[in-house]
Amino acid sequence: MEILKSAAAGTLESSDAMVTVEPGDGGIELELSSSVMNQYGRQIKATVLETLDRLQVSNVRITVVDKGALDCTIKARVECAVYRSCDASSANIPWGGAVR
Repeated sequence: MEILKSAAAGTLESSDAMVTVEPGDGGIELELSSSVMNQYGRQIKATVLETLDRLQVSNVRITVVDKGALDCTIKARVECAVYRSCDASSANIPWGGAVR
């Protein structure tokens, strides 16, 4: 998938994450801040990168501001931001297919 424009998903509320994606300069550039960075920073990074890989996104600048979100929430926020950036409508999203 190609990131066409900047897009965001999520909130800065407790137990959520704000994910912003924008076209990259080649490769994946991840900026991560989290209230639980010392405990779960590596897992959050792995979840974000795994989700981008599954969506076949290879050129993106992604910013994640985590406020203690679960992995499933982080995955959902990344997916939503990527689909918004590609102008994917709900009819074109492979729910239950490629999204796992």
